[in-house]
Amino acid sequence: MEGHSPNKISSAEAILVGALSSGVNAPTWIVLQMTFLLLACCFSAMLYLAFFSSDFVIVGHVFLLITIGVVLFVLLNRFLAETGFVPVEQQMQEIGIHKPEATEKDKRS
Repeated sequence: MEGHSPNKISSAEAILVGALSSGVNAPTWIVLQMTFLLLACCFSAMLYLAFFSSDFVIVGHVFLLITIGVVLFVLLNRFLAETGFVPVEQQMQEIGIHKPEATEKDKRS
């Protein structure tokens, strides 16, 4: 593994760091978008089933869930547009799990 860098951060580690520290990094945002996409698929299936049921109260509840999901997604997008992305390395330094000695060893070699 000559081409593999020891400082390379895995996407799972980046998502975990993004969940534990302040700010949003790109891998965490991608996972959130995929989660909202899957939620939209589930809501569309629920809406399809609710329209073909005989009880229209269920349709109202599904529309309420869809409204809550859309509002949450829009608010997250606006928040991220105002704050911007934070690099994973900066988040790791804030938490205190950044390994500066590993980077110094790599600079020497």
